[in-house]
Amino acid sequence: MELTLLGTGAPAGLPRPDCPCAACASALGGAARAATALLVDGALLLDLTPGAAFAAARAGRSLGNVRQVLLSHPHDGPAVEVPAGLPQPGRVPDGRELALLTGHRVRAVAMDAPGTGYAVTGPDGQRLLYLPPGGAPAGLENGSDGMYDMVVADVVGRPDALAKLRAVGAVGPTTDVVAVHLDHDAAPGAELRRRLAAAGARAVPDGTTLEVGAYEDVPDVPRRTLVVGGARSGKSVEAERRLESFPDVLYVATGGTRGGDNEWAARVALHRERRPGSWRTAETCDLVPLLSEGGAPLLIDCLSLWLTDAMDSVGAWDDAVWADGGEKALRERVQALTQAVRATRRTVVAVSNEVGSGIVPATASGRRYRDELGRLNAAFAGECEQVVLVVAGQAVVLRG
Repeated sequence: MELTLLGTGAPAGLPRPDCPCAACASALGGAARAATALLVDGALLLDLTPGAAFAAARAGRSLGNVRQVLLSHPHDGPAVEVPAGLPQPGRVPDGRELALLTGHRVRAVAMDAPGTGYAVTGPDGQRLLYLPPGGAPAGLENGSDGMYDMVVADVVGRPDALAKLRAVGAVGPTTDVVAVHLDHDAAPGAELRRRLAAAGARAVPDGTTLEVGAYEDVPDVPRRTLVVGGARSGKSVEAERRLESFPDVLYVATGGTRGGDNEWAARVALHRERRPGSWRTAETCDLVPLLSEGGAPLLIDCLSLWLTDAMDSVGAWDDAVWADGGEKALRERVQALTQAVRATRRTVVAVSNEVGSGIVPATASGRRYRDELGRLNAAFAGECEQVVLVVAGQAVVLRG
């Protein structure tokens, strides 16, 4: 089964008309995207958009053999003119299946927002799922739908749609996830590619033709990632974003609870509000057993507080204790942690502070903490496939 993406942008396109934002200003040339429309084997058109016939011609395709036009979502604005020779577009009721003379079967998938998804099975048995903008499948049951060869969806706007599909086995390691309905929520170019790759997805230019079932270009999700940055740099947001398209994430909070500290309570509440409701939370600094077990992805926030707890435990703040075995005990704890990271089979995203670039601490204990955190970050990063530095909310990839 062959898929040509006549457009890959949001319903208003990218750049949006009259939008002055930085993402729209940089969406030029190959980064510009028309509203999303899919041509399947030249016979099925999913979503009719303005200029579809010209877009097909630019991609070296024709709409002359299209036998069915289906709409996935309500279209705002003036009615789109139907090119001569095309059948009238329509919507399929949820759960209903169409059988085309071309050998394709199309089933309408219920969504949790206005719109309809379409599961297409080609004559060769390959399976494609197309989701409308801003929507995720509703009423999924584990194993009921099998794994798709390709999913074309709003990955940036609704990463939880991927999480739901992964939870029931509809998306697996060989599923080619292609992001469409792309808007100005992510800057075009390297930033968009980085964000999508972390979710195991990719974007392609308008006019690209893909073979459904060919998964050689599916990006590998890094198993171990370290995200470092300064205070309020956006490092936690970056770490959470990396796992929001995966189900059943275990959020490991190393800071614990601090009775009577209202500022700390407000910080904890802010983090909880950002996290998907399906994520679980464990408040612990005992990371080695978690890394040694199998299971759901781990988001560890953060290593800085883990180090504080470890230094408390070995008496590292006291010069005499530090000299009389405290330093050795801390080194052993860090080594045990990094060895567990090296051996883990889980997907891990860890957050840490980058404190070595600021003011030199005035106290010996402060300088000791700064130095030990630098050593911990370097050791942990050495075991990670990807290391990211977040500065002013912008992620700079240092490795991977």
